Amino acid sequence: MTVVDTEEFVVLLDDHGQQVGTAPKVSVHHEATPLHLGFSCYLFDADGRVLLTRRALVKRTWPGVWTNSCCGHPGPGERIVDAVRRRAHHELGLQIDEPVCVLPDFRYHAVAADGTVENEICPVFRARTHGPVRAAADEVMDWRWVSWQELRAAAQLPWAISPWAAAQIPLLHQAGVVA
Repeated sequence: MTVVDTEEFVVLLDDHGQQVGTAPKVSVHHEATPLHLGFSCYLFDADGRVLLTRRALVKRTWPGVWTNSCCGHPGPGERIVDAVRRRAHHELGLQIDEPVCVLPDFRYHAVAADGTVENEICPVFRARTHGPVRAAADEVMDWRWVSWQELRAAAQLPWAISPWAAAQIPLLHQAGVVA
């Protein structure tokens, strides 16, 4: 039997967004999380609704919190659009159209109730998808297709949605990113 190394690595960044190294994903999210590269994606269906997901309770950061459609980290040497596709398929069982980067310079720092810090340069993408959601239970515990207006209302309640989504949604609205 062959054992496959499935350890996931993240790209560490300096304050100017330049790669300065890599680290195992399991080792970077703690009380002093180093700046690293992530991404967020908002998926729209043919009716213009956006997919809102609730993070699984087993997630290291923000378990059980409602957020954008999917998010993650590109691996070392991985094109970010390929990482967006990979995570949409892994988390939601969805194939997506070409992801479009709509907030290339989004950056955030947030501290969870347990002290865990998120510290990312996090370009934000949008994409269209077709077909049924088949969420991975270790990633997503619930999901809903909602109108853009419903999503904007959720962003007004920062305790009800992830801190990155609460910050991204008004910026996306200002940029005209609606289906």
